[in-house]
Amino acid sequence: MIHEIFPVGPLQCNCSVIGDEASHEAIVIDPGDDIETIVATLEKHGLRATQIVVTHAHIDHVGGAVKLRELTGAPILLNEQDGALLKMLDVQASWLGMKAPGQVTIDQTLNDGDGVHVGGLQAKVIHTPGHSQGSICLLFSTENTLIAGDTLFQGSIGRTDLPGGSYEKILRSIHQKLLVLPGDTVVVPGHGPLTTIDEERERNPFLQI
Repeated sequence: MIHEIFPVGPLQCNCSVIGDEASHEAIVIDPGDDIETIVATLEKHGLRATQIVVTHAHIDHVGGAVKLRELTGAPILLNEQDGALLKMLDVQASWLGMKAPGQVTIDQTLNDGDGVHVGGLQAKVIHTPGHSQGSICLLFSTENTLIAGDTLFQGSIGRTDLPGGSYEKILRSIHQKLLVLPGDTVVVPGHGPLTTIDEERERNPFLQI
């Protein structure tokens, strides 16, 4: 598996480009901005984007999705429970002093337990409401990797004070759906450094109960 992780946009969202070396197909996860960098990464590895997956509909994660779809033809996949946030992108942009990306439409909804395929690679969708109603994580179990969006960070959890957020729900999502994963699972959060399930289970102050 090819996996490149790099920060995009003013909030430095972690964008992932995950490619299958045999088919040269790729998933782009959370293309919040800096689409030129994403396209250059695809070209560097000789990859063709076949899916654009957004872990949740905050502007720093979804802001560049439509532009990337226009350039690659890849569909945008997102959990439909974040539909209300998609309709608020102009408001979200005003919070951050950013340019509004315009209307974003999704091509396919991702629900808990769904599979996402790219070539011979497969990820399981884990619905983890709390940071937003439609937040999801992607588990590449054979690669021991979890793309966690803004649900779980190194030493922290996603904020819950924005529309659709719930502190109780995010803790429930993490404890019931993420901390039950193998301890050596590598966690790629939506921002900041990578971590592991074991590290967060043992040291994350928000999860010590």
